[in-house]
Amino acid sequence: MKAPEAVVNTRQLKVSRQIQKDLSEIFQSKSLGTFNGTIISVVHVRISSDLSVAHAWISVFPSDKATEVLKQVQEQTRTIRGELGRRVRRQLRIVPELVFFLDDSLDYAEHIEELLKK
Repeated sequence: MKAPEAVVNTRQLKVSRQIQKDLSEIFQSKSLGTFNGTIISVVHVRISSDLSVAHAWISVFPSDKATEVLKQVQEQTRTIRGELGRRVRRQLRIVPELVFFLDDSLDYAEHIEELLKK
């Protein structure tokens, strides 16, 4: 039996795209000083149906600092959410809670490529 897929409406898609764009800009402006010069990109954002929680997957370059940077991002979630709130206050009534995850799909693809070369 197949598991039911999450139903995503147009509003959720628009909000998640906007949050992804705004988070990318926030990380771009903060990355030089705050995150030791690493490049952080927001790969994907998924928002809950009531728009109260946003799950964001980030990718870090160089990847050897990824867990350290993810920990810093998680510690600064409150500050990042405040900045996001200033950017989306006209579009959203409630600024969603932010939950960050590490996207390791590039590392996984690199690992598969190395295995195929052998």
